[in-house]
Amino acid sequence: MANVHYMNHPLIKHKITMMRKESTGTNEFRKLVEEIAMLMGYEALADLPTREVEIKTPIEDTVQPVIDGKKMAIVPILRAGLGMVSGMLALVPSAKVGHIGMYRDEETHIPHPYYCKLPPFIEQRLIVVVDPMLATGGSLIDAVNEIKAQGGKDIKCMCIIAAPEGVEAFEKAHPDVELYIGALDRCLNEKAYICPGLGDAGDRIFGTK
Repeated sequence: MANVHYMNHPLIKHKITMMRKESTGTNEFRKLVEEIAMLMGYEALADLPTREVEIKTPIEDTVQPVIDGKKMAIVPILRAGLGMVSGMLALVPSAKVGHIGMYRDEETHIPHPYYCKLPPFIEQRLIVVVDPMLATGGSLIDAVNEIKAQGGKDIKCMCIIAAPEGVEAFEKAHPDVELYIGALDRCLNEKAYICPGLGDAGDRIFGTK
C-alpha cells in the first residue's frame, strides 16, 4: 500500500490518545482535532514543490525558496471534517475551502451525499480531503469520486483514525490517491463504529448527541 502513510510522530500519537478519552470535553477535543490536523498536514505536505525567488532581508539581497505550483483546496467532509479545517489553514492560509456533505444510513451504513461545493479551477489545485474518521471508507470513497467527477486530479486525504476495513476499501477504489492516517485501529464493530475509536467525532467536536 504505497499510497497509504501512517503517522509515527510522538506528538500525534499523544494527542490522539487524549482525544480517545471519554472524559475529554468538547473544547479540549476540538483543540486536539485542530492540532492533530496541523501536525498531519505538516507531514502530508512535505512534498510540495518550491521555487527560488529574489527577496531583500535587512542585511542583503538573497534568493530563497517559496512554495511553487498549484493553489490548494481543503475539502472537509461534513460535518466532522470541519474540525480539521482551521489546523490546515494555519499551515496554508491562502488555501480555498470546499465542502462535501455526507450522512450515513444508521441501518445500512451506506453514505448518502447531500451537498458538494468545490472552489473554482479545481482541476488546477492540490486538493486535501479531511475527515477525522475512516470507518467503512464509503464516505471518503464517494467524496473522492465526486471530486474526480468535477475535474480534480491531484488529491490527498487525511483521516485521524482509521479501521483496516476502510483503508482496504479506499485503496481498492482510489489507488492513485495518497491517504494519511493518524492511527490505525483494530476493527469495526457490528454498528460499523471503529474500535477502540473515540465515539462519534462530529458529536464530540460540536457538543451534540
